[in-house]
Amino acid sequence: MSSLHNVRSTASRAADSRPLEILARGGFIAYGAIHLMFAWLALQVAFGESSGETDQSGALMTIARQPAGEFLVIAIIIGMVAMAVWQAFAALIGGSQGRSAVSERVVSGCRTVLYLYFAYLGYKVVSGANASQSQSQQSAASSLMDSGGGRFLVGAAGVVVAGVGIGLAVYGLTKKFRKHLNTAQMSPSVRRTVEQLGRAGYASKGLAYAIAGTLIVSAAVTYDPQKAGGLDAALKTLAGTPWGPWLLVLIALGIACFGVYCFFQAKYRKV
Repeated sequence: MSSLHNVRSTASRAADSRPLEILARGGFIAYGAIHLMFAWLALQVAFGESSGETDQSGALMTIARQPAGEFLVIAIIIGMVAMAVWQAFAALIGGSQGRSAVSERVVSGCRTVLYLYFAYLGYKVVSGANASQSQSQQSAASSLMDSGGGRFLVGAAGVVVAGVGIGLAVYGLTKKFRKHLNTAQMSPSVRRTVEQLGRAGYASKGLAYAIAGTLIVSAAVTYDPQKAGGLDAALKTLAGTPWGPWLLVLIALGIACFGVYCFFQAKYRKV
């Protein structure tokens, strides 16, 4: 117990680092930029003007093609790593007491993996490697479905992704994200704006992930790995339905709202 206490005390002191806080807040700006570019790509798909990847990897590749793009992607990588370190500390030392403490730490652990994954995607973009999320997911699904019980595992993964999407939507619509914000520092108008951005952003992300999860389940049932392309496959499939482009426009606008919400988090998030 003493050894565990010492580890947590050391981690707590490390987490209470001003440079880490600054980098983590900068990471929210980077995270917001990824989502704004993601929203732009989704709009292009809605109007039939895109043939590239419509997900976070596509957003990073698009950013890298802009003037000073590689520098921007490197800055994003640094921000994502800083956010991963911050969430790793949160998973280790926790920030709440009672029954919610365990779930909060689990969520922080999942966020750590997510931010590290985005940093890895950024590294692949800068290094010139294939950073396509969609191709990787389709290849993995194809290999897995060729193995014994693989289709069941792919279907289970789809259920998890859909569940995450539903969870994100509920999290946003019920405004549970407010507990992580320093709302006392906001004016009433800023607080209302942030709440509306957060609700729209989380709900839109949740809908996109729910559609992606449903398609992954469908891929397992119909033995069609091309449907297991994650967000890219989900949004492009949606664009091909009668009302899909209009729904896709709403999703894109919501994801853009989430990007702007991340900019507010850079200032008001409890870090």
